[in-house]
Amino acid sequence: MTAAAGGPAAFPWREAMAAGLGTLRLPPSAFWAMTPRELAAALTPPGTKSAPIGRDDLARLMARFPDRSS
Repeated sequence: MTAAAGGPAAFPWREAMAAGLGTLRLPPSAFWAMTPRELAAALTPPGTKSAPIGRDDLARLMARFPDRSS
């Protein structure tokens, strides 16, 4: 499906590359190694706070990614 057919919009590569390579001045190797979430976090102004994770979300994460015992 495409955005024109009502599906999800395409990833905004032009804007992402402008932000990562231009605004943040990341070397290409660092930019291409980043996930979209990492890029978004790097572009978030300092001091900006997001909502804390809730107990239910934490429990789901702990179940999905349990600590390994050595």
